Amino acid sequence: MQTADFVRTLDREGRALALAATEAGTEAKVPTCPDWQVKDLLRHTGMVHRWATAFVAEARTSYHPGEGLPDLDGADLVTWFREGHRRLVDTLAAARPDVACWHFLPAPSPLAFWARRQAHETTVHRVDAEAARGGTGEEIAVDFAVDGIDELLRGFHARSKSRLRTDMPRVLRVRATDADDAVWTVRLSPEPPVTERSDAGAADCELAGPAARLYLALWNRLPFPGVTGDASLAGLWREKSAVVWS
Repeated sequence: MQTADFVRTLDREGRALALAATEAGTEAKVPTCPDWQVKDLLRHTGMVHRWATAFVAEARTSYHPGEGLPDLDGADLVTWFREGHRRLVDTLAAARPDVACWHFLPAPSPLAFWARRQAHETTVHRVDAEAARGGTGEEIAVDFAVDGIDELLRGFHARSKSRLRTDMPRVLRVRATDADDAVWTVRLSPEPPVTERSDAGAADCELAGPAARLYLALWNRLPFPGVTGDASLAGLWREKSAVVWS
């Protein structure tokens, strides 16, 4: 996928998130994030959108924390979210391809990183908003879901921050059953996971299913579509894989 594809996805997903949040109401519980109400979802995602915008718009080359959560609710909060989302989309769409700014995962360019990361951030939280409303919305495209799985496994869980570790070496395989070459081998140990895009060698456990369902399951939004082998590794994922704001 190209940067422009991610920006278009971000645009669509953010508008869908705002619509679902409006229909659910800001007091509604978010089943996929049990500690949250819709107002928490909007505050968090809107803050992340503004945080990401600042790096690109201001060409910030070092880390800066987010600006904090707004003391807003109801229609005012939805409006605040929509404004921040719109500015992020417009900033990414207008940015120079070679803009230099801070980013935290390997990528072809900082702009490519932020477009990709915010498209996935917003898609997962769109699903959260729709869960709060009840029901589901637009399906997640297979190629986008495969990219999101790759970002999670080879990006987030390659970092020293990953808590996905085992005392003894174990191998977890992740397989999207509706896409070609969408198989990952995750080698677990006391060190950060090492993941390769292949199905080489034996695995202790395999998580498999359609890419969109597998993507949301790996983000702990759905049950795993299929688990074979040692199910304790699926349990380890549930317990230790969360990516949290810090």
